Amino acid sequence: MIRIANFRTPVEVPEDELPQRIAGTFRLPPDALHRWRILRKSLDARNRTDLQFVYTICAELPPELEQRLVERFPQITPYLPVPFDDPIPGTRPLEHAPVVIGSGPAGLFAALFLAERGYRPLIIERGQPVKQRVPAVRAFDAGGPHDPENNYLFGEGGAGTFSDGKLTCRLSGPDVDWVLRKFVECGGRPSLVYEARPHLGSNRLPMIVRNLRRRIEAAGGEYRFGCRVERLQIHDGQLTGLHTSSGLIPTRLAILAIGHSARDTYRALFEQGIAMTRKPFQLGLRIEQPQEQIDRATYGKPHYRDLLGPADYALTARGQRDVYTFCMCAGGYIIPSVSVPERFCTNGMSNSRHDTPFANSGVMVTLQPHEFGSEHPLAGMELQERFEKIAFALGRCDYLVPIQTAQAFLEQRGAEPDRRFACSYKRGHVPAPVAETIPPIVAHALRQGLPLLDRKAHGALLPNANLVGPEMRGSSPIRIVRDPASRQSPSCRGLFPVGEGAGFAGGIVSAAVDGLRAAREIVRAFAPLDAR
Repeated sequence: MIRIANFRTPVEVPEDELPQRIAGTFRLPPDALHRWRILRKSLDARNRTDLQFVYTICAELPPELEQRLVERFPQITPYLPVPFDDPIPGTRPLEHAPVVIGSGPAGLFAALFLAERGYRPLIIERGQPVKQRVPAVRAFDAGGPHDPENNYLFGEGGAGTFSDGKLTCRLSGPDVDWVLRKFVECGGRPSLVYEARPHLGSNRLPMIVRNLRRRIEAAGGEYRFGCRVERLQIHDGQLTGLHTSSGLIPTRLAILAIGHSARDTYRALFEQGIAMTRKPFQLGLRIEQPQEQIDRATYGKPHYRDLLGPADYALTARGQRDVYTFCMCAGGYIIPSVSVPERFCTNGMSNSRHDTPFANSGVMVTLQPHEFGSEHPLAGMELQERFEKIAFALGRCDYLVPIQTAQAFLEQRGAEPDRRFACSYKRGHVPAPVAETIPPIVAHALRQGLPLLDRKAHGALLPNANLVGPEMRGSSPIRIVRDPASRQSPSCRGLFPVGEGAGFAGGIVSAAVDGLRAAREIVRAFAPLDAR
């Protein structure tokens, strides 16, 4: 087979016309492509009057044609896919099933890999199944109380269930392909496997998460909801069990996939001597503006909006401290990212239809460990808590979102109580000086960077824009130390820290891949329980 890179078509050309387009471009017989599939598809919007899709395609042709094309065209090379690493199971016996702590992306895909290979994993989740989780989230949005164990961050699927479902990932290769295929098999659209910026949609994620659980259970896995890990049982440096809110679970293998907001678990692990360290993390505010103005600035021709849907953006302003957009939600909502009472933080999401009149995105900077104010391994988490407490107070101690116009923020003005704000946050908003919700050095960087981002967005970012805050959960400020080869904690054999919560991933797919790779090491070393 051959790989054809950088093959361009106008966005109006449907995918099923690609074989004819390829044959015409390279002067091939119309029926020359025996088999073909898209490996990658992205949008080139640099020329707003001539938007194009850019494809990478693999195809099978008669050998003589393949050889001729490879010799004549630099963009065509032999296609040699890297095989997926599916190890032969080891021989060491298991007395107890491996336990997966947490059911976010890292935990889900670790459990799926283990279950499909006969290891009958036990998945413990402090929150509730997604069927109970969705009404709890809706009740909170409507003004109800905060449930510290069943909310936007805790419960089946983890924070990813209500975080837009973006599957963009800097990684590539067979592990990423495996994860994306599983999403498709569980209800995602087939194009997820090749889109440059795939998006599941928050409305579809609960169904996909439920289908993943059904696959895991059908393959022998077991779930326990409402089960929170409180401390580890360790003997001579080896994990021997988990003390949970539901009692002791004996095990010598546990995949620690707790997510980036399980602060009580971080503290419990630290007190037990599990090695962890500070790491840089991203924080800032969330900006919201009318989706229509983003569409108008992005699409030079009106019909592009109908073809491509609401426009998004990904912007970076280079300077003394880089400022960049993060988790842009076209046609989306601002949501709370709250895991404990009396704290407040924001995030964004959008449904698969992108059908609100709002666009929103994080505007972020990276804070380095020496800027946390302490050398304590949990210093970054404590910094987050300090500013989230301020935001909660500004939100009238009722989880309202502090809001301010972008212009008032840039001019360092105070709250604007007489202004009527349009905002997608469902629980309600309150005028406030949002700079108080972030460290001063972050506010200073945003004031320098926002005008530069606006310039890159053709003047569509700041007009009619509001800022809310804080956005504190862009990544974990903590890394739980692990051995690079075995993926186990040096403080506790048998404990595999994975995903965003362990500080080794930055999104749904990268977390899922990290969980998969830890599960693979278990398979490599131990015999499946089904083999006994």
